[in-house]
Amino acid sequence: MLKKITGYGLGADKMGELSLTPEEVAGILKIAKNTVYELIKRGELPAYRVGRKIRIDLEDVESYKRRGKKVEAASDEYGLCKVAERNSAVKNAAGQPAKLIICGQDVLLDILTRHLERHPDGTHAFRHHVGSFAGLQALYQGKAQMSAIHLWDGDSDKYNLPYVRHMLPGIPTVIIHLACRMQGFYVAAGNPKKIKEWRDLVRPGVRFINREKGCGTRVLLDEHLRLQGMDRRAIKGYGVEEYSHLGVASTVARGEADVGLGSEKASLQVRGIEFIPLQKERYELVIKREDLDRPEFRAVIDILQSEEFKAELRGLGDYDLTETGRIVSEG
Repeated sequence: MLKKITGYGLGADKMGELSLTPEEVAGILKIAKNTVYELIKRGELPAYRVGRKIRIDLEDVESYKRRGKKVEAASDEYGLCKVAERNSAVKNAAGQPAKLIICGQDVLLDILTRHLERHPDGTHAFRHHVGSFAGLQALYQGKAQMSAIHLWDGDSDKYNLPYVRHMLPGIPTVIIHLACRMQGFYVAAGNPKKIKEWRDLVRPGVRFINREKGCGTRVLLDEHLRLQGMDRRAIKGYGVEEYSHLGVASTVARGEADVGLGSEKASLQVRGIEFIPLQKERYELVIKREDLDRPEFRAVIDILQSEEFKAELRGLGDYDLTETGRIVSEG
């Protein structure tokens, strides 16, 4: 659809003159209109008001797509340093510098940071949208204070703890459960290629869209390939990457791939996508144990255990909140 719009002979100097409604952007990216508003709110998609109406320049939509395709590896040190610089420049309600950078990509972290700003012992927190490996690396290097991860170890059939112990050597940590989510395949409505299981990825004629190296979804895929003795080189599109669940689902919806892997929630935000559930995963928050007694960290635990926070997540659906707020590991 984007190609149709940009195919009217618009030069680069005219691109910025073509403005779109949120509905039109949703149609271009094949995502829900509410997701467009969420991207605008998070600052990922520039927008402006004309009276009471929101408009987005086509040039900015294309820029958003290019970032998804060309963004550097999630662990890029420059990006983390830039977040740290912004963090030190922002003040909380008490006039103190913001104290937290939280790594992770799920929308529940946006809700957590909003609650944290309102909490009596809370603070302003920056979100850094990176995958699980990059988040743990930032925590280890002292460039972030919390990291949300979902890393499955196929040998032990356990989430997160095996990776935390190896990637934060010698650093006592606390792991706090956030939620369980369902991971599965994104396919076109009606599942025309009849994709059901991991081995379907190597069938002739099946095009795959992957996630970036180091994110929990990529680790889940690679662990299953290893355990089942599947050659990743036999997967058409294995080396083609997107940097978010929404990006993967949108690629499948546009017909540029037949299947991708991601969370159930993102599949509900993109039109024309069917979800094939595969595995329930544990999404958890990692902090250094030495920080546990600091007021803003205790505030995070208090929020996660609160009924108000859980009620807001229930409103979003698709989360298993049975253990939300429970400390699952401390050592």
